[in-house]
Amino acid sequence: MINFLKNHPFAVEAFFESSLVFTFAVPKEELQNLIPECLELDTFQDQWAFVAVAMVQTKDLRPKGFPKLMGNDFFLIGYRVFVKYTNSAGKRLRGLYILKSETDKKKMEFLGNIFTHYNYTTTDIQQSENENVKEIYSIHSKFNIKLSNNEEIISLPENSPFATWKEARRFAGPLPFTFTFNKKAKEVLIIEGVRQNWIPEPVKVLDYHFDFLDQLKLKNPILANAFIIKNIPYHWKKGKIESWK
Repeated sequence: MINFLKNHPFAVEAFFESSLVFTFAVPKEELQNLIPECLELDTFQDQWAFVAVAMVQTKDLRPKGFPKLMGNDFFLIGYRVFVKYTNSAGKRLRGLYILKSETDKKKMEFLGNIFTHYNYTTTDIQQSENENVKEIYSIHSKFNIKLSNNEEIISLPENSPFATWKEARRFAGPLPFTFTFNKKAKEVLIIEGVRQNWIPEPVKVLDYHFDFLDQLKLKNPILANAFIIKNIPYHWKKGKIESWK
């Protein structure tokens, strides 16, 4: 029963007030051991693989079809790897593999760990903003991000492997699918997200540090892009399970 509940047994919907995503490029060899055998890394130029940090302010998160008054507002953080999966029909799907998730409320940690495999923990999330700089940080999780509010023309981050923002948007996230693997049962859980009017806008990152990336012992993750979207209706379909090999 517990495993069944964790497999996204019902659709969920929410309103994304904002979704801020930082994508880091890493030599593909460094991320290979972080994903299960059923998945392959989604790479760029057959050299770079990508790990992303997504920070999402959700509103009215609830089972799909339930009234908004039954929803809850949460700040969610996800650490994910860009991957591909070839399904039983032979179709290759682009998506994400979740390494860790954080939230600002114990209620989301409790419910998230009942109905998903996303490993939620609760942390402090602080935000401040003035005319020129927006800052998001956590003392407990040891991350800090500073963004410029007054940039009109935004260049790609220094040393990004991408030549243009058009290339970078391919790895902007979130991708249509998220995957979980049950190694013992050899089953893949596929969760499909559905969005509207998803137009990522580049943001200028002044400074950043994520302790979780240090914990992964990545040698030199390079900030490859940073995007934000605002005011987007979003929902996740009920999870779909298929056997793998």
